[in-house]
Amino acid sequence: MLEVIILAVALSMDAFAVSIGLGSKHVKQTKSLALMSGIYFGLFQGGMPLIGYMGGKGVLGWVEEYAKWVAFALLILIGGKMIYESITEGIEEDIIKITHKVMLILAIATSVDAMAAGFTLTLIEINPLLACAIIGAATLFFSWIGVFIGAKSGTWLESKAELLGGMVLILIGFKVLLF
Repeated sequence: MLEVIILAVALSMDAFAVSIGLGSKHVKQTKSLALMSGIYFGLFQGGMPLIGYMGGKGVLGWVEEYAKWVAFALLILIGGKMIYESITEGIEEDIIKITHKVMLILAIATSVDAMAAGFTLTLIEINPLLACAIIGAATLFFSWIGVFIGAKSGTWLESKAELLGGMVLILIGFKVLLF
């Protein structure tokens, strides 16, 4: 269970970072933006791992002896991507008006990593629906709070959150491989 909570927090850092960026650029509408951000990011971040889990279950028979290596590679790639994104500018710099279409695109973009990470749920002894609910709830919370943090403090925390999330995913990858 602790592993899933750590995974949930790490995966939510991408959406948290975007939410901070959104909050820093749209300080006048923080309450509605925080709610929208939490719902969109939470639902997608919670649903995508289930797709990854089901895909992982479907191919697990074929790659069972390599499953730890596949999970390791996916987590290293996702973590590395998050670390890379922590040193580059985010997409929220270019967003002028927040619409449902914009939030849908951002939610999909930030949750693709969670779909790949869902494969690792096949290696953890936990109900996948519970794991996805934990991931979704963590992301909802961090996205919601991220907007308020961004509105109050600007973007200084944005890249640090993505960097931390990426490092944690890489560490989880090594744990999956070695233990």
